[in-house]
Amino acid sequence: LCLIGDSGTGKTHLLIGLGTLAAETGYRVRYTLASKLVNELVEAADDAQLSKLITRYGRVDLLLIDELGYLQLDRRGAELLFQVLTEREERSAVAIASNEPFSAWTKTFTDPRLCAAIVDRLTFAGQIIETGTTSYRLAHARTRRHSTTEPSST
Repeated sequence: LCLIGDSGTGKTHLLIGLGTLAAETGYRVRYTLASKLVNELVEAADDAQLSKLITRYGRVDLLLIDELGYLQLDRRGAELLFQVLTEREERSAVAIASNEPFSAWTKTFTDPRLCAAIVDRLTFAGQIIETGTTSYRLAHARTRRHSTTEPSST
């Protein structure tokens, strides 16, 4: 599952809701930020623990990766993330949330071939949901502001 949309459009909320429902029905679920996952992979590689970590991520039924596309990944980080996705390919579910359309992912994954391979892994036999461009948080803040500035009718 790929949730694509601007900030504030509910992507994280949907990921957490999906993960919660899956966990409540007995599935093993792991939620992580993309940057945290990549940092964890780099540290594991430096400590000669990468295989164990990739295997651990391969064992969960549903891996939720949030905020993919917010930060540029160096080549090593992108390659390590690719390894996790490849380990899970066609065996275990992945759901990601990104504020960037796939066409802009070359800013996150600077190697075009690696970027194409990651998009291919995530979209093959998957669903893409566009959450839009209107921020719920911004709309909610505007509604609150208007309701506090209007005189009450008593």
